[in-house]
Amino acid sequence: MEAFIHSVMDWFGMPTVGLPAIFIVAAVSATLIPMGSEPVLFAYVSLNPDDYWLAIGVATLGNTLGGMINWGLGLLARNTYESLRGETHSRAQAWLEKRGPPMLLLSWLPIIGDPLCLVAGWLRLKWLPCLIYMAIGKLLRYITLTWLLTSIPKSFWQELGRLVGL
Repeated sequence: MEAFIHSVMDWFGMPTVGLPAIFIVAAVSATLIPMGSEPVLFAYVSLNPDDYWLAIGVATLGNTLGGMINWGLGLLARNTYESLRGETHSRAQAWLEKRGPPMLLLSWLPIIGDPLCLVAGWLRLKWLPCLIYMAIGKLLRYITLTWLLTSIPKSFWQELGRLVGL
């Protein structure tokens, strides 16, 4: 997967390092394509500690954009489905609709977060509250994970790299 991303970025002439790379990787990782943006963010922040908050902001923007792409795909799927089959409503839908956009505070969770954004679009939840809750959840995740990873001494990471042959 990593080689594929690098080849796509090279083909489009996009940078493979720096803040633009963080944005792109964060956006792609928030779609249904399985990859993580945290290692890229952590590596950047480790090398550029003065850009800590800027990097977190760029990652949050990219990841939120990817989540909104999922929201849009869910909306498109719902509209297409309804035009082909007619309106359906289940108890699960009613449960999610009752909770509304705040459920997107959990959009950062592995496995369920990306589909949650799709479901929000499918349910036609209003895009602006979805965007806001999604951004808050993703921002809190990046702040927490980046803080935790940068709190670990560099000697640990160096030893880990040595053990895996890097």
